[in-house]
Amino acid sequence: MNFELTVEQRQIREAVLELCARFDEHYWLDRDNSGEFPEDFCRALADAGFIGIAVPEEYGGSGLGVTEAALVLQAISESGAANSGLSAIGIGLFGAKPIIMYGNDEQKNAWLPRIVRRDDIACFGVTEPSTGHDTTRLKTRALRKGDHYIVSGEKVWISTAQVANKIMLITRTTPIEQTARPMDGLSLFYTDLDRRYVEIRKIDKMGRACVDSNQLFFDDLPVPVAHRIGEEGKGFRYLLAGLNAERILVAAGLVGLGRVALKRAVNYANERVVFGRPIGQNQAIQHPLAKNWMELEAANLMAMKAASLYDSDQECGAEANSAKYLAAEAAFSTCTNAVMTHGGMGYAKEYHVERYLREVMIHRIAPISPALMLCYIAERVLGLPKSY
Repeated sequence: MNFELTVEQRQIREAVLELCARFDEHYWLDRDNSGEFPEDFCRALADAGFIGIAVPEEYGGSGLGVTEAALVLQAISESGAANSGLSAIGIGLFGAKPIIMYGNDEQKNAWLPRIVRRDDIACFGVTEPSTGHDTTRLKTRALRKGDHYIVSGEKVWISTAQVANKIMLITRTTPIEQTARPMDGLSLFYTDLDRRYVEIRKIDKMGRACVDSNQLFFDDLPVPVAHRIGEEGKGFRYLLAGLNAERILVAAGLVGLGRVALKRAVNYANERVVFGRPIGQNQAIQHPLAKNWMELEAANLMAMKAASLYDSDQECGAEANSAKYLAAEAAFSTCTNAVMTHGGMGYAKEYHVERYLREVMIHRIAPISPALMLCYIAERVLGLPKSY
């Protein structure tokens, strides 16, 4: 059992960190203040080939795995880009998985190279206002009429919709009362985000100001049958291919966020002198930060295990959920302690840790809440009865 990165993986991490050095903490502070989307950052990553790192080579990618994609996002977040950097390009890394695994040859040839080059920018249309995490009971409908579907409904908390021209969209194509199980009758589409039929409302939120979150209203959006991935009614199963990858990648990014917050806290604790000694000499400062290092390393091991299982086509649901839970809790604790270590200056934007604390919250909640991840482990791993 080898826990070390390969030479190639270390080179990937170092190359990402080198690229991200061009987009330093002042860049991200400016974007946080202005709310401007970091397209120049995304373009640099696309031009360097990192968005296509897990896309097969025949479609313009590097042909590597979720493990390497996780290392990319972790390095981005760890560079100081935090969740803004992660969320700006994350859909390009995990969102393509259903296309890679279940799309037909025509779809893969048409769609994947454009995602890799960032000729197309996609958002992920899953969550709805009235269903939350209960994806099997979503209400957005797609009614087939000849060679098209007509989509009506709402989605909420859709990242990057302001800049996207494509959407990975899951809808109900068969009424739930006509299905054997709630997970049946859902279909997955990759299609144009046509603003003639979709109203996009930006949500003002706590953090990650430069990467938009939105509510979408679909008013008879026409979607060609050719834009459906796989068979009608099996979209939820296809979606899972992207969701497990998403949880792994988010977990890796959260570890990166925790690491940069910890680094800033340690540097400040070494430099800040009160009562004639650096505050880092005090165990009340040392011990919480030491504990955070342990928690982040443990979360990282689980994230890398989940990625390894995913890349070897093994079941990884428990590990992916556990990685996301552990990483979110560790990163939240670390960001909180980083602010507290800075004392009053932790509340000042110029020290960046307050931004890290604001940004860590969104991925503590999403894409799946801590409570539901605990329920998953209780039911699927421990065999306890379903609680909801």
